[in-house]
Amino acid sequence: MKTTNVMIVGVGGQGSLLASKILGRLLVDEGFDVKVSEVHGMSQRGGSVVTYVRFGDKVYSPVIVDGEADVIVSFEKLEAARYIKCLRKDGRIIVNSQQIDPMPVITGAAEYPEDVLEVIKKAGVQVDDIDALELARQAGSVKAVNIVLMGRLAKYFDISYDKWLEAVEKCVDPKFLEMNKKAFDIGYNS
Repeated sequence: MKTTNVMIVGVGGQGSLLASKILGRLLVDEGFDVKVSEVHGMSQRGGSVVTYVRFGDKVYSPVIVDGEADVIVSFEKLEAARYIKCLRKDGRIIVNSQQIDPMPVITGAAEYPEDVLEVIKKAGVQVDDIDALELARQAGSVKAVNIVLMGRLAKYFDISYDKWLEAVEKCVDPKFLEMNKKAFDIGYNS
């Protein structure tokens, strides 16, 4: 089996590290060789966070270079635009349509681009845009955007819904489990 490359991108505080933990747990449980690498940057201040998840029969490096990602899951649309160059030509990007203003926009030094999703859609890749924030609200918490997006990602994998839920159960704090299972289901079925 060829190595499959998934990037999870967002800003600090959105739960992208938990999402990569769920994906990694699922893939290890399915018997794949898995490498996960996290790049935090200024994540605690709302800065960019990138996680690489590579899996296959044998994976030698955790890093994904430009043009190699099969799938990108983006927790915010400007982050999707920032990393679109990493996606292969026929790759897929799942984009949360949420806008989180970066520091230059907050300080007034820059403006948030109006047409980010349109630019991404013109890049010649498969785009699945989703209002994961609203779906997370429906699940009971705006903090469940990450789990909604994992539910959406699950639709593109040949791994059963139940196996994904098992990975969620293994990685999520039990006191938040029911809400997160609901978020996963909403993301999967939306």
